[in-house]
Amino acid sequence: MGWWQINADTLAGSRFVISPFAEVFASLRLLHGARAAHPGERGWLDAHLPAYRARLARDPVTARLVGAGIGTEWTADFLAPAPCDGETFEQTVARVRAACPRAARTDLTVSLRGPVPPVLDRDDLPARAADLLTYVWETAVRPYWPHRQRILQADVVARTAQVSRGGWASALDTLRPGTRWLGDNRLQVNAHEYPPREISGAELVFVPITVQRIGWVSWEGTDRYALVYPCAGALADPGGRPVPASLGALLGTARAGVLIRLASPLSTSQLVAVTGQGLGSVGRHLRVLLDAGLVEKTRAGRSVLYARTAAGQALVEAQNRPVTGRS
Repeated sequence: MGWWQINADTLAGSRFVISPFAEVFASLRLLHGARAAHPGERGWLDAHLPAYRARLARDPVTARLVGAGIGTEWTADFLAPAPCDGETFEQTVARVRAACPRAARTDLTVSLRGPVPPVLDRDDLPARAADLLTYVWETAVRPYWPHRQRILQADVVARTAQVSRGGWASALDTLRPGTRWLGDNRLQVNAHEYPPREISGAELVFVPITVQRIGWVSWEGTDRYALVYPCAGALADPGGRPVPASLGALLGTARAGVLIRLASPLSTSQLVAVTGQGLGSVGRHLRVLLDAGLVEKTRAGRSVLYARTAAGQALVEAQNRPVTGRS
């Protein structure tokens, strides 16, 4: 397994960061692998994969670059620089474009686990990568970015609340498969057998992405480290849990949608993200559900989280029970 040695001060100073570039690179990897984790991703792939493949068909050098750079266990470092807090997509992709061509080819030998093929032995690889990432941003991510940003912000709220409730260990154990707190100042970052890295004193950020099944680590020298993880699945696919017609008839479809999504605690901002309803509407539905005893609220740090009560759980479960009668 790969793990980082990290002291208490570094962990205490770490933070969650939203990066549009990380979202773009995750989307590029999703297009490259073409494996959807849920119907929402399948719809996105159906909408954008044909044009993406057509673009690479017109540019075989960049197509080979993508295949070489996104390895099975290691991604070429220059393709995924560690995100900076507050950095725009344009600022981060400029760092990709400015990468040293020789260093880029060296990175590819690591991701390929062997020599770079002759077609990629050239100096324009960083520029080609930046151009492709910009294409993905402009055509397949930026049109959805306001919605995705709300989802990512909701995830950060939940993770921060989890840190407040149970400490960093509880939050790190649930980031993504292969990531967990090992104790003795050790953070496991993946399941691969890589040498440990000492990162005490460095800047450490945790970066959520909406794309599921994808995550990675990156670093800039010894000064900045990032762990990129998929946000909670319920947030990433807000359309994945339909409201039963009977429950919608009883409570109203919008209010029932709020109750359905409270199987685990969510904040108001998370509910706005997953339901697509306005903040005022979500607030009104929560007040009605609270008054009816179907949900309860708890405070976690600065956040207020809502979850179904036993009565709310029984009501939701009743919708899935078969109707029986006597003959």
